[in-house]
Amino acid sequence: METSSSSGASPPLGKTDPSRWRLRVSDGGRHVWHYLSDDQQCRDWPQTIEDRYWLGLETGLPELPSPKTPLEAARNGMSFYKHLQSQDGHWAGEYGGPLFLLPGLVIGMYVTRTPIPEEWKVEIARYLWHRANKTDGGWGIHIEGCSTVFGTALNYTVLRLLGVSADHPMMIKARATLHKLGGATGIPSWGKLWLAVLNVYEWEGMNPIPPELWLLPDWLPIHPWRWWVHTRMVYIPMGYLYGKRFRAEMDPLIESLRQELYVQPYDSIDWPKQRNNVAQVDVYAPHTLLLDTLMSILSTYEMCSIPPIRKAGIKRAYELLVLEDENTGYQGIGPVNKMLNYICRWNEEPEDGEVMKIHREKLKDFMWMGAEGMMMTGTNGSQLWDTSFIAQALVDSGLSQEPENKEICSKVLDWLDQCQIQHDPPHYRSAYRFSTKGAWPFSTKEQGYTVSDCTAEGLKGVIALQNGANLDHKVSQRRLRDTVDLLLTMQNRGGGFASYETINGPAILEKINPAEVFGDIMIEYSYPECTTSVVTGLLTFRRIDDYRKEDIDRTVRDATEYILKAQRPDGSWFGSWAICFTYATMFALESLSLSGRHYDNCENVRRGCDFLISKQMEDGGWGETYKSCETGIYTQAETSQVVQTAWVIISLCHAKYPDHDKIKRAVRLIMSRQQPDGSWKQEQIEGIFNRNCAISYPNYKFSFTIWALGKAARELDWS
Repeated sequence: METSSSSGASPPLGKTDPSRWRLRVSDGGRHVWHYLSDDQQCRDWPQTIEDRYWLGLETGLPELPSPKTPLEAARNGMSFYKHLQSQDGHWAGEYGGPLFLLPGLVIGMYVTRTPIPEEWKVEIARYLWHRANKTDGGWGIHIEGCSTVFGTALNYTVLRLLGVSADHPMMIKARATLHKLGGATGIPSWGKLWLAVLNVYEWEGMNPIPPELWLLPDWLPIHPWRWWVHTRMVYIPMGYLYGKRFRAEMDPLIESLRQELYVQPYDSIDWPKQRNNVAQVDVYAPHTLLLDTLMSILSTYEMCSIPPIRKAGIKRAYELLVLEDENTGYQGIGPVNKMLNYICRWNEEPEDGEVMKIHREKLKDFMWMGAEGMMMTGTNGSQLWDTSFIAQALVDSGLSQEPENKEICSKVLDWLDQCQIQHDPPHYRSAYRFSTKGAWPFSTKEQGYTVSDCTAEGLKGVIALQNGANLDHKVSQRRLRDTVDLLLTMQNRGGGFASYETINGPAILEKINPAEVFGDIMIEYSYPECTTSVVTGLLTFRRIDDYRKEDIDRTVRDATEYILKAQRPDGSWFGSWAICFTYATMFALESLSLSGRHYDNCENVRRGCDFLISKQMEDGGWGETYKSCETGIYTQAETSQVVQTAWVIISLCHAKYPDHDKIKRAVRLIMSRQQPDGSWKQEQIEGIFNRNCAISYPNYKFSFTIWALGKAARELDWS
């Protein structure tokens, strides 16, 4: 999506002084940006290179000697990247892209009367100003999407709650786009709920979310505990709020928004008719006949619901969201359920009590300050994910053996050691949680969710550093075996691995997906990326330990069969967690190479390599857009991308692809894009969530690019 400042000459609330921002990392990877109010504070706490880089300021780092070989380029890249390593050993970074997260934060804080820091107001408004669509002034579901009712109505509301005048040129333009799309009556169900909470949408305009669902017997195939964990953790507090018909107290701003968001007077809207009214531009997963039938039944139930049962359902939903808070250090699995839980807890707990004190503090963990302003991240970070890859890149490239990188590697291992989860969650079975003993999370140990591929990549990172870089074995063999024990429990029928847990519900549940803007969210699914990470993790472990060898062999055999079957006729693999065919094919070829399958002896590997080579661009690189994820068809970018080119280099090296000239062309492209200080510019988003929502992983351009350069330097003849 093209963006610019065309909706006004300057940000609507101005901007803060970037020299006053500081990033503090503590407690095993917690990120909090601080704004210093006076000059003495700034002198006492000077900005670091890490601060300046993420704020888009000049780092002041010198130019490095121009590299003549890939290894020299990798060395220059690491020379730069080491300055971004946080003091505790991991790499911080933004994890942004979705534009439906800030509304939850701002609406949640507004309705609970939580003061929003002035610097947050200014920088959130600046971020949304930067991210407004250049043509029509609206916002989409993510930073590369077209304007939608979901994005435009909610982010317009955010700006008004932050203090931006309805008469600001930016707001006039956005409001015109919203009205052209039919107004906020056509907002998808998640947006309907946020607006209802704010009291600018009537609960009668929503399809039911009865909390009584949590009173159903656990053995029922449709019980919500069987839903995908992200979905159920969102619908628990949604059910509570729906059951309570929670709404903010009326005030002049809310009264004004009731008029601004709609194309007709608020009091004239027929709210029950809006339940299935979703603007066409917003629909990604259309309602099924089964869903509409179910909603009709539930709507009838709402007219005669039994108060004691409703009360019991609300009570049960509240019990479960409390357990989620306590299991995750009040962070939740993500920012949506974090903010929904926040409102629910505020509605029940003393405003000045310990619960709300902790909840308020943990709001900061999701706020990331960047060059364009302040965003809300997709989780409390991607700390483990990013750090595990640079650990492997350092070892596989050979850079870990160089004296100047020994301390860097040691600090990474220290952090990976501290990040491993060594116990099951406090509320394990009672909160329908999967085991976490031996896991590594996506972000931090405190947030505490098992993720299959993160656990496998954490395992690989530790083994690489302890055995490949010859560092002290800080993570014991017993703890590595705990990881293996956990991974062996996560395999699904058919051999594949899902994300957070095993598949627990029947496929028919997808027919009652009520979210409209997301597909495939009702149950877990096996994914090629998750499966390949687990295969490589188990095979890496098997090289150093004979523990449960037969179980590992059987699991790897079945998982490899799944990977081979998941290959498409054109030779590619479809990726669900980044962009897309390039990404998944890299993981698949890595896993096949570790099991002895290469270009010269495996038809599947040959077809995978030939697919990638068929997409090589004129300049020697690769570039694929997020549209590949949305449409399921490889969609070429206008220009090649450094990160995706690195993924393909790694793929082809794993596969022992014989035409080294094609790989070398790609390597030279990456070298040509390197900046004099050793860095690379951000070119596009790299990640995806639920196929139609872009996610940014800026650390990828360092970890995978350094990895690709170093791997190519070691495995190809550059004489």
